[in-house]
Amino acid sequence: MIMKPITFILTALLTTSCYMASAQNNGKPEDTEVWEPIPKSVVTGKLNFAKAPSDALILFDGKNLDEWTMTDQLGAAASWPIEKGIFTVKKGTGNIQTKKSFGNYQLHLEFRIPKNISGTGQGRGNSGLFLAAIGPGDAGYELQILDSYNNKTYVNGMAGSIYKQFIPLANPALAPGEWQTYDVSWTAPIFNADGSVASPARVTVLFNGVTVQNNTVLLGPTQYIGKPAYRVKHGASPIKLQAHGDKSEPISFRNIWIREL
Repeated sequence: MIMKPITFILTALLTTSCYMASAQNNGKPEDTEVWEPIPKSVVTGKLNFAKAPSDALILFDGKNLDEWTMTDQLGAAASWPIEKGIFTVKKGTGNIQTKKSFGNYQLHLEFRIPKNISGTGQGRGNSGLFLAAIGPGDAGYELQILDSYNNKTYVNGMAGSIYKQFIPLANPALAPGEWQTYDVSWTAPIFNADGSVASPARVTVLFNGVTVQNNTVLLGPTQYIGKPAYRVKHGASPIKLQAHGDKSEPISFRNIWIREL
């Protein structure tokens, strides 16, 4: 008499779990797009393109990409072209990532959307700064890079968002052709021995000097389809820059440095 209710409950739980797993696999990207509220546009003052602190590791100083490698061919030299002290996304080559792995850190990065940018929405200057790259492809925690100056898209996919998780607190994006800055304080997640999360990842982001993520607690790595969750135990990880396939525009970068915390 006792076993039947227990068997029923276990069966129901198993069925629900299978349904949720199926929904996760069979969902659509649109299911996790958020369109409102739209972050307020703000006008920033003169940007501070600061020189790196004396204790920083220089990830790019305008000369070479010696600190970077191809994500799909680890150890191979990063092949994005360098000209006049900047490097630019090269279509068809894939993502690049740092050779070194990092735990907690402070990062400074400058990027520029092309002045003659074309397209709309997610097809307009799409790249990404992966704050911790934990696997092949685009696996990791993505801070979105996109032209968000008068460019409508879902707000958890605009510049300054933690992609598909948290919308930015404001929209300080500058017009295409102008240099823009990300200043990031990253706290890596900590896992228990059994793989469960002891402390989730947290991030603070200043976009063009304006706080757009304030000690934000992440739900897990970026998930294009379905809800994010911590599924893979990991330690210190590389930092990655994304070449967004056919949606890539020649986005440029300069003056990248990091301080381990």
